[in-house]
Amino acid sequence: MGGGNGAKAAQKRERNAKAAGGSAKSQLKANEKAMTIQCDTCKATFLSTTRENALAEHATNKHTKTVAQCFPGFVSQAK
Repeated sequence: MGGGNGAKAAQKRERNAKAAGGSAKSQLKANEKAMTIQCDTCKATFLSTTRENALAEHATNKHTKTVAQCFPGFVSQAK
């Protein structure tokens, strides 16, 4: 059996949100603004942090095309 820490954590989050002077902020608008990569074929959007292998998977599985064909402006983010 668990110690019931989940309820305590939720209560602490609520207290901290009230103390911070507002309610919890939604991440939806920030996520929507970060959707900057768009497939030229189907107009699907992806987060700006999406890696090339995920885009390649989309291009090959959905359109049988390459990353360059679906995302001509995409520049790989090498580490």
